[in-house]
Amino acid sequence: MTDTATAAGLDPATLSDLLRVAGSPGFDRLTEQIRRTGGCAAPIRLSGGTKLIDPATKTVLHAYTTDNEPGGVLRVACGNRRASRCPACAWTYAGDTYHLIRAGLVGAPDKGTPDTIRDHPRVFATLTAPSFGPVHNRPGNRRCRCGTRHPEDAPELGTPLDPETYDYAGAVLWNNHASELWRYFTIYLRREVARRAGLTQKAAREQSRVSFGKVAEYQKRGAVHFHAVIRFDGPEGPDTPPPAWATLDLLTDAIRAAAARVEVSVPAAPEHGVDQDLVLRWGDQLDVQPIGAFGQGEELTEQAVAAYVAKYATKAAETTGTVDHPVGNKEALVLLGVPDHPRRLMEACMDLDAAYPDRRLRAWAHMLGFRGHFSTKSRRYSTTLGALRQVRADYRAAQQRTALGLPDPDEHPEATVLTVAHWAYAGHGSTPGESWLAANVRRDIQHNREHAREIRAELDLEGAAA
Repeated sequence: MTDTATAAGLDPATLSDLLRVAGSPGFDRLTEQIRRTGGCAAPIRLSGGTKLIDPATKTVLHAYTTDNEPGGVLRVACGNRRASRCPACAWTYAGDTYHLIRAGLVGAPDKGTPDTIRDHPRVFATLTAPSFGPVHNRPGNRRCRCGTRHPEDAPELGTPLDPETYDYAGAVLWNNHASELWRYFTIYLRREVARRAGLTQKAAREQSRVSFGKVAEYQKRGAVHFHAVIRFDGPEGPDTPPPAWATLDLLTDAIRAAAARVEVSVPAAPEHGVDQDLVLRWGDQLDVQPIGAFGQGEELTEQAVAAYVAKYATKAAETTGTVDHPVGNKEALVLLGVPDHPRRLMEACMDLDAAYPDRRLRAWAHMLGFRGHFSTKSRRYSTTLGALRQVRADYRAAQQRTALGLPDPDEHPEATVLTVAHWAYAGHGSTPGESWLAANVRRDIQHNREHAREIRAELDLEGAAA
């Protein structure tokens, strides 16, 4: 058994369970369930059933129960956005984020955002954290301060040159307040826009709106920074054009001025190593780039921006070497094998928890103190993730109606169907063999989607050349 498992690239336990699953009477149905979840790594198992009833005649049009399913349960996708937890659901989340961001750049009339949005001034801004001490890096083609020219995958990148003098307390407190820094930035941005337009804040709001969609990303040193699409709109949002004074240059200048104004004060806690009051600010590395129209040859295109934002929507602090779940004490960090730098950051969160109890630093130690949402947007930037998920749910519901021969309620509003459902939670996760099947299903689905995308891109290029 061991030789066979090694040849198949599986450990003996996984191979044994896979053979058990493959030999079970419900294997085909189990595979279908796994495929319907997209190859979810930690599916939710439900027991119960549904009935579709004609309310006029009380006739049962369709009945479903999990009694005849493999294991007596129905597996549904977990929906976790973290790629470290579930690559399949994270892939879906990233796709939704891509369409949400892109809809705010190129428009999506079917999602409530007009095509004319492409004519609005918009930029891609990156706001970073300040320095908390020198770290190993790759400054262009130059050597690091340590005298070494580090390769791209060097494990020491982002770690302090001198851990004993690195401001770990300042780093985690900055992460912890990063969302507040962003909130103040959006407030000051609108004020700076009004100031540069020579208007009162009320007049500026009556003539224009500033919309944004942003995502948080961890740098190698463990500090959060934000990537944001920031756009000028008219007074009613994306449906109206911005005024003539709302130019790209004015927006860029206002962003820089607003970022420079932001300050968040944190009181001292001498007994916990914070000897004086802290004033948290954005770092000096503020990058603001105009976004070109997709397909016109600009370096920073709409598609590139949307793909970049979506890429980081599924990642969190675990990219720096931490874990993707809460940790109760420092001893656990050693047992989990957390590398030195992220371990010190997590320990700083635990040490500072008593000094700032309202900040819940211990609870967010695995996030290096950060407690905000990774992906946010202003109300009128574009569509919502909920709306995108509803479109997907409606599509699947339409498929089921067609398969069951039921009428479309949009075409036949009089044909009302009553749904009676009862579901109970029966657990989550998969056996080793099921997990292996799910991983292969996920890879197949992703490969097919990428191949289809490449074909569509080639067809688009051929059409443009013709």
